[in-house]
Amino acid sequence: MKAVAGIAGILLVAAALACRGGAARPSPLDTRNDLCGSCRMPVSNPKLAAQLAAPGEEPRFFDDVGCLRDYLARGATPPPGSIAYVADHRTGEWAPASAAIFSRCPSVETPMASHIVAHANEASRAADPSASGCAPLTPVDLFGPPGPPAGKKAG
Repeated sequence: MKAVAGIAGILLVAAALACRGGAARPSPLDTRNDLCGSCRMPVSNPKLAAQLAAPGEEPRFFDDVGCLRDYLARGATPPPGSIAYVADHRTGEWAPASAAIFSRCPSVETPMASHIVAHANEASRAADPSASGCAPLTPVDLFGPPGPPAGKKAG
């Protein structure tokens, strides 16, 4: 009986350690309660949102890709291992900002008037009628030479 309890204890510790490891994953957005980490407005449109996820930290949501850009440009230092995610404008699914396709779309109203939309890939952008005629942007265009946080450890 003691051996079984010991094995169960080891398994619980191993499971807890496994949950702590790995890359930061995006969190679901609560449009009723989550506020923008930059402008503090409600994050009400899940297809225009962004977030910073970090291991062991609460996510920081943004109501507009431009707010994420501005937050980082002001010199914010995200926790080690942070990954920036953006919502695919067509599907609403989270995509790593470092691999996303960005566009400036004057015809798309965004919460802070950046007119920036993101797509997980070129196929999603091509399938989004709202992205027709928009100007392409790279992650470096938006976030500067380091690009958006992509999970690299500080050090």
